[in-house]
Amino acid sequence: MEHQINDDLEIQARLKLFSVIEPGSISCSVELKRYGAVELVERIIHGPYEKLGRESEGYRRLLQDTSIQKLWEEIEIAEARFITPNSKHWPTSLNDLRNPPIGLIIKGANLPAQSISIVGTRKPTLYGARVASEFASGFADRNWAVISGGAYGIDTHAHRGCLAAEGSTFAVLASGVSVNYPAGNNKLFSELQENGALISEVMPSVGARAERFLTRNRLIAALSKATIVVEAAFRSGSLRTARDAAEIMRPVMAVPGPITSPTSDGCHRLIGERLAEIVTSVPDALELILPISGQKTGTLSGDDT
Repeated sequence: MEHQINDDLEIQARLKLFSVIEPGSISCSVELKRYGAVELVERIIHGPYEKLGRESEGYRRLLQDTSIQKLWEEIEIAEARFITPNSKHWPTSLNDLRNPPIGLIIKGANLPAQSISIVGTRKPTLYGARVASEFASGFADRNWAVISGGAYGIDTHAHRGCLAAEGSTFAVLASGVSVNYPAGNNKLFSELQENGALISEVMPSVGARAERFLTRNRLIAALSKATIVVEAAFRSGSLRTARDAAEIMRPVMAVPGPITSPTSDGCHRLIGERLAEIVTSVPDALELILPISGQKTGTLSGDDT
């Protein structure tokens, strides 16, 4: 495992920024790329630094009061680890994003080399729940990891389907890895830590916020070879994941449903707008994915040992 108390100044600076800047900030991504974390922290502290917008003064105060030792201790207590783009196990697919995360908190195994994201509504029909579970188990049987968001509904059925097939599944959370949101999935989150991981771009004890459910969707899309939307209403947040995937040239697929079912309206919308291909089975999906990814099989990287 990577040492949590790290003397590298760039890693320390990234952790400070990670702890105070809301995920998904495009301006922060631009400034990080331009100056690096150490210089960016100095520029903010000795601000005003208008390039980060109206929040820069708040960032300045928070950074001045931040104890790097306490940040590392919080991660240690959570039995998690902090990785950055310079870490050995950083998923380089995240670099395709215009606003990649400052870092990631991971509780569990390293991120997979080959994975599929399965997403959808929090209120699925029996049809959607079954399809999500069967797709997830089918991919697990073929040595693919399954990534989703840990929410109720399709996310839960995808995670559970993968676990039932003894596969590895990863949840990208809108909260910290110690919060377990939603609370009704506590048992699932425990199983995920043993058979995959919990992933977050906020500190372990930070609670969920509405906007983070949308910003984390870009990570679900980027960490996967492709995204499958199983069931989604016309304005479902899952469509954001699909659009995030399409923006970085990942295949997007949607499962068709009854034309009378509101929970399939979003899938039909993606298909109608030609943002997604129709998919009805795992073999169908693999035919669409493999020519693009250029891979036939995949393995998961081991623990940081």
